[in-house]
Amino acid sequence: MNIASQAELQVFLDLYPEIAMLEVLMPDMNGIVRCRRIPRQDCQTLFKSGLKAPASTMLLNALGEFCDQVDFANLEGDPDKLIHPIANTLAPITWLKSNTAQVMSSFTELDGSPALFDSRNILHQALKPLQALGLKAVVATELEFYLIEDSDGCVPKPKLGKVPGTCIDQIGIQYAMPEDLWDHDDFLEDVRRACEVQQVPMTTVHSEFSPGQFEINLQHVEDPVTACDQSIMLKRIVKGVARQYGMAASFMAKPFTEIAGSGLHIHLSLYDAQGNNVFADEHSNETPAISDSLRYAIGGLAATMGESMAIFAPNANSYRRLVPDTFAPLTPNWGYNHRDVALRIPVSGHRDRRLEHRVAGADANPYLVMAALVAGIHHGIKERLEPDEMVAEGATLEQQITLPRVWCRALDEFDAATVLPRYFGADYCRLFGTVRRGECEQFAARVSNVDYDWYLRSM
Repeated sequence: MNIASQAELQVFLDLYPEIAMLEVLMPDMNGIVRCRRIPRQDCQTLFKSGLKAPASTMLLNALGEFCDQVDFANLEGDPDKLIHPIANTLAPITWLKSNTAQVMSSFTELDGSPALFDSRNILHQALKPLQALGLKAVVATELEFYLIEDSDGCVPKPKLGKVPGTCIDQIGIQYAMPEDLWDHDDFLEDVRRACEVQQVPMTTVHSEFSPGQFEINLQHVEDPVTACDQSIMLKRIVKGVARQYGMAASFMAKPFTEIAGSGLHIHLSLYDAQGNNVFADEHSNETPAISDSLRYAIGGLAATMGESMAIFAPNANSYRRLVPDTFAPLTPNWGYNHRDVALRIPVSGHRDRRLEHRVAGADANPYLVMAALVAGIHHGIKERLEPDEMVAEGATLEQQITLPRVWCRALDEFDAATVLPRYFGADYCRLFGTVRRGECEQFAARVSNVDYDWYLRSM
């Protein structure tokens, strides 16, 4: 689990003597950060023996409510467990006026063993089969998001650039427009500084394929759990800094009907104990020069994609992103240098041969998405699963829809999963399915404004 030491805390407090409070961050099943703020004098206790916190913290729905349907014996009565700080995540919060720091945390049972209702621990568990083969995953994440205007209205509006010299909103997609970066230069610079202080390895930023939408990429790192920690912290940084500038930032999968949704793209390579990239075939003259291992990994990811969709698209809004011809894959296809496919092989050399997983929404829990990826990859390599024919570079795709596009159907496939329970644990899969289905049913029962707009007068 890589628990932080008291020595790390002391070094930090010596470096930042002004710190008065510490936010202990607890990403829940949805990837939403839950938090408790403790005074400086309680930090020693946290770093020495952990702090007690209710198990339900990890199992809340998007409304922050506990699912009544959860009936596991060890969770009855919402018992206390322990939270422990994670090493190398202690950092100041740059966007607050108060002298407050933060640290990521993870849950254990009272005896110190990893709590398997914590999605961070699920990723640790899912990685073990690959590690047993002597393989190490190197990963990077890319996150898309919208900046939203602060207003008194009940309908959000993307924050658009203005036509110079006027108050007119700039129209059109304007992909990769430098003026969009200039308009938000102060915001983006404060995001960069916060990433630097919090050791989040931010790299490229650009305006995306919709007005008001941006993408920030993170560097490749050798620990997938760390990569997910950094993804969680990046979201928090973007949201926190946006508030300073009178804006909101949203990682909803589809906040606006007529324009593109936001995705979480993951790049992943596998290396053996000698540092060789096992996805590359150095003796091949084909383009791309891929190994059997990469082909089998793609076969495994394709085979498990249906049962993983409830993770990649974890809520009702997630499925509004899955629209044909919008770079949101709807079938488990794969190809070289082709952004319409679910599993893309980017242009790369033998050393950095990798695959890009393009299915998950920006609203997904990165720990669970990553766990589903490594599970699918190990399953494919172990079973030598051959994928369907590769989509050629530049090929025109006929639209196929084989993945579930409705939340309840995705949950049905998840509940019937045969592969993921072997990596996540059957108990966690039951917990996840129970909590997410409870929210699904709760959402479906709500009477929305669309009901009134469509039916109130005519029915």
